[in-house]
Formats: sequence, C-alpha cells, structure tokens
Amino acid sequence: EYKRQHLDLFHIITLYNRIKQNPNVNIQPRTFIFGGKAAPGYYMAKLIIKLTNAVADVVNDDPDVRGRLKVVFLANFNASLGQLIYPAADLSEQISTAGKEASGTGNMKFAMNGAMTIGTLDGANIEIREEVGAENFFLFGLTAEEVFDMKAKGYKPLHYYNTNPELKAVIDRIASGRFSKGNPNLFKPLIDSLLYNDQYMLLADYQDYIECQKRVSQAFQDKEKWTKMSIYNSVRMGKFSSDRTIMEYAKEIWGATPVKINQETYTQDNAGLKVDN
Repeated sequence: EYKRQHLDLFHIITLYNRIKQNPNVNIQPRTFIFGGKAAPGYYMAKLIIKLTNAVADVVNDDPDVRGRLKVVFLANFNASLGQLIYPAADLSEQISTAGKEASGTGNMKFAMNGAMTIGTLDGANIEIREEVGAENFFLFGLTAEEVFDMKAKGYKPLHYYNTNPELKAVIDRIASGRFSKGNPNLFKPLIDSLLYNDQYMLLADYQDYIECQKRVSQAFQDKEKWTKMSIYNSVRMGKFSSDRTIMEYAKEIWGATPVKINQETYTQDNAGLKVDN
C-alpha cells in the first residue's frame, strides 16, 4: 500500500475518463504493467491488486481506448519475470510517499536497463536522481519535510476530493461500481481510507503526479531526447554496482578488511578431488 501503485491506477482512470469524455483527445499510447504480491492478511494491499485487475478488465475491453491504453497485471512476480520486464520498460514508477523509504533495488534495475524514473524524493530515488542528473529524472510530489508538516497541521484529504474535478471523477467512477460489475461496496474500504485518512498522502500528490506524467508523454514523443536520457540513465548507474556496495558495507559498517587468499590449483584423479596449495 505504501508504494502507492493505486496512484498509478488513478492516472490510468484519469486518462480513461478523458477518452470517454472526448474520444478524439490526443493521448500518448501506453501499456501499464503491474506486478507484486501482498501478505495473506494485508487486506488493503490485496484490494489494490483486485482494483488493478478490475481496471484492466474494463479498460482492455473498451473499444474507445483500444490502441491507446492497456493494463496488465503479471501474477506471481519473480526474478524470471523481472529479467523480461526490466529491459522492456520505458518508465519506472517509483511513487512511494517521500520519507517512507519504500523504494528498494527495483528502481536501480530499471535505471540500469535504460528506463526513465518517475518518482518522489524517497529512498534510493534520491541517489539515482543525483547520479543520472535531475534533467533525466521525472520528479513530483511532496518532500518528506512537507509530508511531516502537512500532517502536523492536520491533513484533510477531502479538501482535494472537493476541489479537484478530475480527482473527484476518478474516485466517483470507482465508487460507482464501474470497475466492480456494479457493486459499489467492493472498493468502498479503499475509497473510505483515502477520503478520511489517506495516511500515504495519495490525494495530496495526485495533481502533481498527473502533471508530471504529462511531461513524461511529451518527452517520449521526442525520440532523440528520450534516447539520450535513457543512455544517461544506464551509464551513470555505476555507483550502484554490487562491488561498490559490498566494499562500502565492509569498510563503514562491518569494519572488515580484505583477506588475501593464496591461489590454489585443483587436480582430479580417480580418488576424487585433490587440492594442491
């Protein structure tokens, strides 16, 4: 839940609503790929996965959006799927709330394979942005300090719902049962959580995220620019190599120094393996 992939779903529904309102609207075609797992008892996370697949069912079957929007959820995400997804992706969604330290190594794998990152100043996103250059990173959202300050003053998510027509339209479409075969209660716990609590500040970051996604679409249409940005993302990721990481851990955390190992030669005879020092 704290990784906020339902914010990406809100973006998809926003685009879907725009197409339904005006079938001739100019939208950069996209395929959205989701993958992930939820702990057995993590009800809200499972509900987000359910909503992802429900949105996919509606969007993928609607002739009005055919060829412009497609949503895919890859079940049982693992390393084998990752080997296919990381090199194939154009954009990496690292959209956790700033300060939650939710972004791990997935964002590094995407960037190493040339994918641009859209993300907040959270976790490894900060270091990636420093390495690849701010001009090659799509930044949006509140900072950790702004999140803390807003909560301290009394965050009111309903304010965003009542003052942002597109956000309201997204939430209302989910609440109406459009993505649950007419059942308005299926996703009600998720909607209520966002409107009356929103602990991960999704509604507060929504508009900035939508505007940032517009910049992504504009940049993607300039193939030469996008290719340069992609190359910079790959070649500037050397800092995140495992060699550098382990050496830094050894020096700064473990206090371990390298141990020289004498070269050994191995011979095989009928009695088995022998080691000659």
